[in-house]
Amino acid sequence: MGDAVSESAIHAARELRTTVGRLRRRLKQTYDAEGLTPSQTSVLSRLGKHGPASTSDLAAAEGVRHQSIAATLSALDKRGLIERRADPDDGRRQLVSVSDTGHAFLKDKRRARDEWLARTLHDRYTEGERQAVREALVLLERLTEA
Repeated sequence: MGDAVSESAIHAARELRTTVGRLRRRLKQTYDAEGLTPSQTSVLSRLGKHGPASTSDLAAAEGVRHQSIAATLSALDKRGLIERRADPDDGRRQLVSVSDTGHAFLKDKRRARDEWLARTLHDRYTEGERQAVREALVLLERLTEA
């Protein structure tokens, strides 16, 4: 960054990062992960969002070793949250995907988070404040644009 960054931008960045982190942690606390580890939750969520993947692809995406992802997948498989099938393009590889049970699990957890957030916004903010939050979100969305 060749150009100087304003103090207000530096402070806003720090406060935004801190607040988003706190909100993420709070959202994770709103539902019982039913004994899933953070790694298991991450892999299940990734599969739910991005679709089937090979074990190697998952290990790379999660930044872990093949042995670690294998253990994670084994635990998810035992709970019936994933399913495995042969890759139609390469019969030597298996593709892992979220099972119907896994999709129901993810949907239930998403609903619990959404309900908590909506209830909290309703209880703690006035209508005007909720509108201000919505306006701020439009501005924050620009951060995600390439």
